[in-house]
Amino acid sequence: MSVGPRSVSELVWFKSSYSGGNTTECVEAAFAPSGVLVRDSKQPEHPHLTVSAEAWTGFVAGTCHTHLADRCSFSVS
Repeated sequence: MSVGPRSVSELVWFKSSYSGGNTTECVEAAFAPSGVLVRDSKQPEHPHLTVSAEAWTGFVAGTCHTHLADRCSFSVS
C-alpha cells in the first residue's frame, strides 16, 4: 500500500544518539522516498539537504570507520 509523498513537516525527524545535551550544534535527519533529508535542528523551517540512500550509507559507514568504530554497529541491506 502506498501512502503517497509526505511533506517535510510530516516526516519523522531524528537526532543522533551522540548529540548529547548540547542542543546548539545538532542536525536532524529523516528518511524519505527520495533519500535522506538533513536539516539544522535550530532552524527546522529553513531549507534542508537531500542525499541519496547510498550517499547516506557511505557517510555513516565512513564516520563509524574513522571516528566511532568502537561504538558503531549497523548493517546495510
